[in-house]
Amino acid sequence: MKYGTRILYTDNPKSQMWDRWQRGESLHQIARLFDRHHSSVREILAASGGIRPPLRHRSARALTLAEREVISRSLVAGYSIRAIATSLQRAPSTISREIVRNGGAQTYRASEADEAAWTRARRPKLGKLVLHRALARWVAEKLQRRWAPQQIAGWLKRCYPDDTSCQVSHETIYRTLYIQSRGALKKELLAHLRRTRAMRRSRHHTQKTDDPGRITDTVSIRERPASVDDRAVPGH
Repeated sequence: MKYGTRILYTDNPKSQMWDRWQRGESLHQIARLFDRHHSSVREILAASGGIRPPLRHRSARALTLAEREVISRSLVAGYSIRAIATSLQRAPSTISREIVRNGGAQTYRASEADEAAWTRARRPKLGKLVLHRALARWVAEKLQRRWAPQQIAGWLKRCYPDDTSCQVSHETIYRTLYIQSRGALKKELLAHLRRTRAMRRSRHHTQKTDDPGRITDTVSIRERPASVDDRAVPGH
């Protein structure tokens, strides 16, 4: 296995890593696929606590690269902001903000503006437990009592059936614990989970054997020595 220079994984290899991680494969198994050390794979997966990030997509309301190219060409041709907005069927304020936030009319470039917009969209969004601090405190208290996230979610739903602001899914609790950038629950609370892992594992990880739940290295009752029959007590 190679321990060479650090490499930057593109979207396709990262997607393969997440697919295999969700199927329950270990870090070592995934790393062998790329002929790398398992630490390089762990670095990718641990960034989001072992929870696959949602697929990114552009908002339908956002300007497209084609629209930004129209803006760039129109600025060079000397068109006004209102004329550009009319040609794109956009509000003049939308065109004005786009130009200002990307250096002004003299330096505006479509490709650079489009890349900058995509980068700005990566900013993490505030989670529900960040916005509702009282809800976060309730969840933290139950975790300290060793309640499972599923139990907490069910309890909240029973207590507040008509108030969704006081409800939270168990998946949100796990995400908030494992993705510390969300900042709602302290990482120390992970120690109160019944399975204390640094990263969340797929449920398939515990289903890798042909006979899950079977006790290993057992001895059949048929193989007991004959002397046991002499010690057996009727009705024991």
